[in-house]
Amino acid sequence: MGRIAGRTALITGISSGIGEACARRFAEEGARVSGLDVQEPPVALGKDIAASGYELDFHRADIRDEDAVSHAIDAAALALGGIDCVVHAAGTSGAGVAHSLDTHEWDRVVDVNLKGSFLVAKHVLRHMVEQRAGSLVLISSVEGITGGNVVPHYNAAKGGVVLLMRNLAMDYGRYGIRVNCLCPGFIDTPMLAAFNENAPDDMRRRMEKAHMLERFGRPEEVAAAALFLCSEDASFVTGHALTVDGGFTAGHRLELAAPGGRDDSVP
Repeated sequence: MGRIAGRTALITGISSGIGEACARRFAEEGARVSGLDVQEPPVALGKDIAASGYELDFHRADIRDEDAVSHAIDAAALALGGIDCVVHAAGTSGAGVAHSLDTHEWDRVVDVNLKGSFLVAKHVLRHMVEQRAGSLVLISSVEGITGGNVVPHYNAAKGGVVLLMRNLAMDYGRYGIRVNCLCPGFIDTPMLAAFNENAPDDMRRRMEKAHMLERFGRPEEVAAAALFLCSEDASFVTGHALTVDGGFTAGHRLELAAPGGRDDSVP
């Protein structure tokens, strides 16, 4: 038996990256999965989920559009017979500095990452309040809890997701609803690959070394943390921002030589 066998799960951003990985893992662990995205999910994902015993239930929606979100979530709840857990993985990135950042670009990034999180939470919570149970996992970022240069709109939106999560945990705990968020480091997804396309040649390695494990994370590693938060193993966890970051937020590692010279064999 899987860790969430017989439960129902709604995953947003299901067509790639973290959302796709969550859909696969949740299905492997016995959940019936419904997906929401602006793009059709890969054919292979549907086949893999079908192999677990359930068909993928998919709904197309732009998470900035409240009517579309409301309709998609109601349809998913109907198809699944209720929504036990949600992983809101849909998001976007951007770059720029404040004095030259176009207002439309600010709106795009904030609307997708923060407003979208609010809209998904709003319409999922309607169902969970009726059930008097549920687990909602939002996806923030390490850049939602620490600063990051040249991404003021992304930082602001992801920081807002953390505080939104805490507010929701406070307001809905009395209904048996747990609300948490994940704060991934840099994860090897199509979104990160697109960001790196126009970056300097050494940018990838410098970004990897900013993590104490000196590599990017894998979507499957974030999915494992999301599964934990939605499972009974986390039954007393709510209002928590869990970093899945390979040590990115552990501190600043200075490349200082030890007395007598640096010994790379010493941790």
